[in-house]
Amino acid sequence: MTTLKSRLQNDLTAAIKERNELRSATLRMTLAAITKEEVAGKSARALSDDEVQKVITREAKKRREAAEAFADGGRGEQAERERAEGEVLADYLPKQLSDEELDALVGEAVAEAQASGAEGPRAMGAVMKIVNPKVQGRAEGGRVAAAVKKRLASG
Repeated sequence: MTTLKSRLQNDLTAAIKERNELRSATLRMTLAAITKEEVAGKSARALSDDEVQKVITREAKKRREAAEAFADGGRGEQAERERAEGEVLADYLPKQLSDEELDALVGEAVAEAQASGAEGPRAMGAVMKIVNPKVQGRAEGGRVAAAVKKRLASG
């Protein structure tokens, strides 16, 4: 069974052979972030696939935020590059939930939290506790929180 990290390494080798600069640079940076995570702390260790996925998610989020910052700053070329790098990383992440799918999960979680007596500001935390494990890796925290706030406000 190949691990997510070895898949990244194999894909990097292939990208280098194909002279795919964007893909090889993106995978190289991501593998560097994984290695950095592995040697952080008291002793070096290999990351599990879940941990590697968290690193990739973090890297993809950085690309998204950088793309927005570049776009806002009128630097379209750099924004485009960051978006393209984000798309390379998306191949290694679970498929993201659509707004409808996220909304449905949030709706169920709100109903569940309210059934157990969570109301007002405390409901937010209760709903997040229920919904987060269900969406793990398939929707960004900020997006989930916004959907929960919206649902609670309309509730």
